[in-house]
Amino acid sequence: MISSYLLTSAITSLYTISELELRMNDQGGIILERRIALITGSAKGLGKMTALTLAGQGYDIALNYVHSEAEALQLQQEIQQLGVRCIAVQADVSVEKDIDRLVDEVEQQLGSVDILVNNAGPFIRERRLFMEYERSEIMDMLQGNLIGAMLLDHRVLPLMRKRKWGRIIHFGFGHAAESRAWPHRAVYAAAKVGLVSFTKTLAVEEAASGITVNMICPGDIRGDNKEKRIHEVLGMSDGETPRGRPGSGEDIARVIAYLCQTDSDFITGNIMEITGGLDPIRPYVK
Repeated sequence: MISSYLLTSAITSLYTISELELRMNDQGGIILERRIALITGSAKGLGKMTALTLAGQGYDIALNYVHSEAEALQLQQEIQQLGVRCIAVQADVSVEKDIDRLVDEVEQQLGSVDILVNNAGPFIRERRLFMEYERSEIMDMLQGNLIGAMLLDHRVLPLMRKRKWGRIIHFGFGHAAESRAWPHRAVYAAAKVGLVSFTKTLAVEEAASGITVNMICPGDIRGDNKEKRIHEVLGMSDGETPRGRPGSGEDIARVIAYLCQTDSDFITGNIMEITGGLDPIRPYVK
């Protein structure tokens, strides 16, 4: 009879322990389960690259989209070809009832969420003074960038606590931790700076439960570059970024993947900038 130790060693030689959870059933046997990652706003862009990266490392994936159904379903098929389970769920994280429905569907089809990547969040690229925003836009920005992430975290935390393991990732912007003035981005900046404080607080509160909480602050990664690998942008030039090249989706996804590893449990409460040295804030009004 093969010992539990030898069986565990054989299994984990095929997959890293980050991707798999080994636990005992009521009869003392070993149950092998893949860890499950829910990435909001993952049909395109940085969310898509994150989903592909985690799937490539053996995690089961829950995609989320609002309007990009065709892209989400295509990505779902691509991820399933990697040999992991993948579902795509339509939900708007700025709508409270959608948040509950999203997590309910993930739990019913895949299981409890082990990794939550709060990637989704509205951003208005047009530069406007605060007084030029409509009230509805203000509420949408706060709901999508702050409240929605908090409610999603609140929804998945009980089962993470029960399993004594969890990874929560928030998204911010360069220098968000400094709470600097950012003219023309008042609402977005206020939401993300609030999320900085929440990230640090939640990290302290949940550390004893084996749950880490960190924030990723991407640089100004635009357009197709969000879905590119690092080698695809190495020959490009970006005069605004001190590094000299544009950022890629892989620059962000590889950091998230690292934070999701089991041995990354000592990394929590951090606001991590992946910007190539770029400072996106222009603290003046023209």
